[in-house]
Amino acid sequence: MPDMTLTELERLRAQAAGEPAEALAMDEELFRAFYDRTAKALWAYLAHVTGDPHTADDLLQESYYRLLRTNFDWESDAHRRHYLFRIATNLVHDSRRRGHRLVSQETMPELSHAPRVEEDTQRRADLSRAMAHLRPRDRAMLWLAYAQGASHREIADSVGVKAASVKLLLFRARRKLAALLTAAATTRENRREN
Repeated sequence: MPDMTLTELERLRAQAAGEPAEALAMDEELFRAFYDRTAKALWAYLAHVTGDPHTADDLLQESYYRLLRTNFDWESDAHRRHYLFRIATNLVHDSRRRGHRLVSQETMPELSHAPRVEEDTQRRADLSRAMAHLRPRDRAMLWLAYAQGASHREIADSVGVKAASVKLLLFRARRKLAALLTAAATTRENRREN
């Protein structure tokens, strides 16, 4: 079978079902460009929120599929990107509601790509373990704010909270993360002394 584009597959599927072909939200060229700009950041977000690279792969595909199926006219590329992150966040919540265990400390991806020196590696491991102990919403908010540089409005739209509450929720999430990191550092120091 020759390589087929998503548009061609959708058209064939609709024809086989006897349905009129439904227009996708973007043409193939626009979608490829948007995907190239956003896929890496979305996958990193999903991997850190779920703690599982395989789940992140699945949710990434489903997020783009749902974005393509929307019949929505975006104001800008940034608006489309935030809508994509909102879809992804909803998929994470749906997955959690279905009872899938999303985070395990062993599979939590590392948060930084800094040079691998022993101390830095230990800090990243501590951060990954601490993030795994946070609630999914707290992980999502921290990731969006500090790894993606999202504004409070963008975080609110993506996570589904009021913009006025983002500052307080981020403060609480940072405080929880700091407590977990302090506990990890204390435990590590106690091991060194023994």
